[in-house]
Amino acid sequence: MKRAPAAAAVLLLAALPAAAGCEGSGRDPGTVKVVYQDFGAFRAADAIMRTVKEEFEAANEGVTVELHPIEAPAEDYQTQVNLMNQSASEAPDILYEDSFTINQDVEAGYLHPLDEYWDSWEDAGQYSEQADAAVTARDGSRYGVMLGTDTRGLWYNRTLLEQAGVEVPWEPEDWDAVLDAARAVQDEFGDDVTAFNLFGGTPAGEVSSMQGFQMLLTGTPDRLYDEEAGRWVAGSQGFVDALEFYDTVYSEGLSLDTRDMLNANAPTLNLEERMPQGEMAISLDGSWATQTWIEDGASPWPEWEEEMAFTAMPTQDGSAPGATSLSGGWTLAMGAQTADPDLAWEVMAMALSKENATEFAVRGAQIPVRADVAESEDYQERSPIVPEANELVDVTHFRPAYGEYPRVSQAVQQATESVLLGDATPEEAAAAYDAELEEIVGADQVTGG
Repeated sequence: MKRAPAAAAVLLLAALPAAAGCEGSGRDPGTVKVVYQDFGAFRAADAIMRTVKEEFEAANEGVTVELHPIEAPAEDYQTQVNLMNQSASEAPDILYEDSFTINQDVEAGYLHPLDEYWDSWEDAGQYSEQADAAVTARDGSRYGVMLGTDTRGLWYNRTLLEQAGVEVPWEPEDWDAVLDAARAVQDEFGDDVTAFNLFGGTPAGEVSSMQGFQMLLTGTPDRLYDEEAGRWVAGSQGFVDALEFYDTVYSEGLSLDTRDMLNANAPTLNLEERMPQGEMAISLDGSWATQTWIEDGASPWPEWEEEMAFTAMPTQDGSAPGATSLSGGWTLAMGAQTADPDLAWEVMAMALSKENATEFAVRGAQIPVRADVAESEDYQERSPIVPEANELVDVTHFRPAYGEYPRVSQAVQQATESVLLGDATPEEAAAAYDAELEEIVGADQVTGG
């Protein structure tokens, strides 16, 4: 079997998950089944993977790349991949893996360690320690390679804010300034414009937890997890304050009505319809939003650069560092039951090349994790990422990517939902979260409260 590098193959797999045959399953070890998310605003992966399939197979006689795009939001995508991992005949060779699920999947036995391959890979030095930490599990081994990262902040429509009397460029100094701008928009436009999008509730899943609640919590002195104590945090004032912000936004009708917010497609509808149509003034969302609006995006919007601007989400009272952000990122990981780990790594390494990583960063509106990509003229000239989004890397935070986190995140989502629906006060919702937290991680793993 000839295995020659294919430049386009690197690009495609750098962006997407892959699934392959499993040893002992009877699957042809020369077949690589590629599994990736193809949903909502994220459409770059499918286009890239189809190119990689063609070029990888042409350059590698006897190898078949099977594409299995999954059209589902992140949580449903993860569920489907987990089901595949429970079957020896279906388990992936290469997974398109959210970095925050790595510890969970390692504990479930789904992932193959990459240390031996990483240590001899000539491109490993292009990745930062921060990118390395995101894919290193509690056992100290590496289980993935970052494809790119992102930041989160406030997207706003310049025209709508100006018409509402808000000074542009807009740089809110604290939470009150955010609320004041939203109220000004509401006073000017009423129900014709959603003043401020703040994700909450369980249908949007991790979007609610990460783009919504944790963007508030990290602006307070408190966190979900105390790294020094090695414990999850209960009873924090910051948790209550974040929920009080939700209560203010939703009780005053500043955000989407609850029916629209509790629609799993809300993030997609915001980017593809509400914002381009001038129906949303401010949205707490991700730096990657522009991938929807570029020429090859799901909803091209040539005027976005004139209409939209991005600014930092301030801390609660403007205290240092003055702004906050959250970063995540998708990775490529290897399935534990792959029939041919060496072949799987060769495919991964090609997918992660400088050329392909650059293309993925541009198509997916990502902040590169490879130094040579970030510094390249090609990326800097073509990237739709705005400079303000890149600058937030200096103040960004990461989720506590431990095995318990996905269940903790679900409890956070439920807390926001009970508040935005008016089913509980912020204090009641926080108390319910504290009780659920102990059930999830055990009382001995909780501090505070």
